[in-house]
Amino acid sequence: MDQLSSMPGWMTLLVLLSIAWTLPWKGVALWKSARNKHLVWFIVMLIVNTLAILEIIYVFGFSKKKPGVTPADSNC
Repeated sequence: MDQLSSMPGWMTLLVLLSIAWTLPWKGVALWKSARNKHLVWFIVMLIVNTLAILEIIYVFGFSKKKPGVTPADSNC
């Protein structure tokens, strides 16, 4: 925490804004990938930090459920 206080004010603000931007996207993307049982996506998004770019791509491009598949069809 001492390193954070020794940074210039603009850099501290940039770090805090990037955290505030990334956390909600990461949370939604990880939740959706876990619900859809996309293990590879879950692990990659958990480990790799892309400032939410990968998470946004997943949420809008890959997290859609396939038509005709209902929760009753899946094996829980």
